[in-house]
Amino acid sequence: MPGIDECLLEAMRLPGARGAALVDWVSGLALGTVGESPGGDPETTAAEAAELARLAAEHGAFASAEGPDGERPPVEDVIVSNRDSYHLLRFVDTSFDSSVFLHLWLNRTEGNLALARIRLGEMAERLVLG
Repeated sequence: MPGIDECLLEAMRLPGARGAALVDWVSGLALGTVGESPGGDPETTAAEAAELARLAAEHGAFASAEGPDGERPPVEDVIVSNRDSYHLLRFVDTSFDSSVFLHLWLNRTEGNLALARIRLGEMAERLVLG
């Protein structure tokens, strides 16, 4: 089971990957980063991505329909696209409060968003924190 560094390095092997980070969406702190960062500052990028993640995670409009037990499953991921890139935020289920997500920044012409979404989901399931 990979730790933070191994997981981020694996994310960087995806086609078109420009940068990756593991971020705590409550505090906005990057727990690990690799590669480039939009704007050049990984801490600013982490804080800004955390705002978006927090908004999606805390608002019921973005959650799945209620299950049979009345629970609303959390958001799996958030995708933001612009002219030249994709930002994929994948929430990580943890044994504690699940307040972290993987942020993958992809070059739009070289990246494969569908593949990145699948692989990031697999990485999130295997990630070991602590």
